[in-house]
Amino acid sequence: MHIDSTPHPYESLTPDSVLDAVESMDYLSDARILTLNSYENRVYQVGIEEQTPLIAKFYRPDRWSSEQILEEHSFTQSLLDADIPVVPPLQLQNSTLHHHGNFDFALFPRRGGHAPELDNLDNLYILGRTLGRIHLVGQTQDFQHRPSLDSLSFGHQSRQYLIENQWLPEDQRYEYQRLTAEILELVDASFEQVNGLKQIRLHGDCHPGNILWRDDTAHFVDFDDCRMGPAIQDLWMMISGDRTQQSIQMNELVEGYEEFLPFNRAELQLIEPLRALRIMHYAAWLARRWQDPAFPTHFPWFNTASYWMEHMMELQELKQSIQRPALQVGAF
Repeated sequence: MHIDSTPHPYESLTPDSVLDAVESMDYLSDARILTLNSYENRVYQVGIEEQTPLIAKFYRPDRWSSEQILEEHSFTQSLLDADIPVVPPLQLQNSTLHHHGNFDFALFPRRGGHAPELDNLDNLYILGRTLGRIHLVGQTQDFQHRPSLDSLSFGHQSRQYLIENQWLPEDQRYEYQRLTAEILELVDASFEQVNGLKQIRLHGDCHPGNILWRDDTAHFVDFDDCRMGPAIQDLWMMISGDRTQQSIQMNELVEGYEEFLPFNRAELQLIEPLRALRIMHYAAWLARRWQDPAFPTHFPWFNTASYWMEHMMELQELKQSIQRPALQVGAF
């Protein structure tokens, strides 16, 4: 197993440099800093004298270009301009993206809320409506700089990274190569079989942690992974349970969604392939970031024998689920 020995990118991001960056935007900090949960980037709540605290986000160096970050910012602002509850960065000194030391950063207003209760069907209907509105704006134009969600970047390249850098235990490497090759063949075939598949601008990472629920309204935050992709990508992570439960939940999402935008039901067959791509990408993401001290601290179970065993079992289950008939909406 090869591990990158170069210094991790956040080594120079000290509390003083965080405060200096915020104060470079003409704010006076009260020196109170609260580290928020974020591993890909670094995010802090920073107290401001006689004002509401701000959220400061420091982007991981060399992950996104300035053009890609600004495209994310522009997308969220266009959503807010359409009265959709999102939280774009503040426009300060004629830009939403700033640079201090080795880091690009942005400042956001603080918003309160909690993760939505996804077992509440009324909440799912509201989430579907909100996503329909987001995608209505998202389909009006394409991203020019941000990538697409596809099997190459999430699946094939993730698989290649883990194999080439020998992350898998020796006794599981051959089986991993065989199993993931079969899964990706099924994934690629699934995408090819979807009639009328359309790529639109997406949130891209719609797990409950990126939704702040307040006053029966879903506020979508953290568009860091926004990209081009199929609409179903922003819906499938909100369903759980057995197939009957998932069908009921998806029906609520789609019913709300279609108040604003038709939903291509052929995309339902992409739920399990997209789940498989996410699982493969997640394992490679942890491996790629392992030299960042935050990762061994917060993910101590990764790269253990039991982790890889469970990963292989999950992949085997995903292979089977991809081959089952697609989830149905409105058939209970």
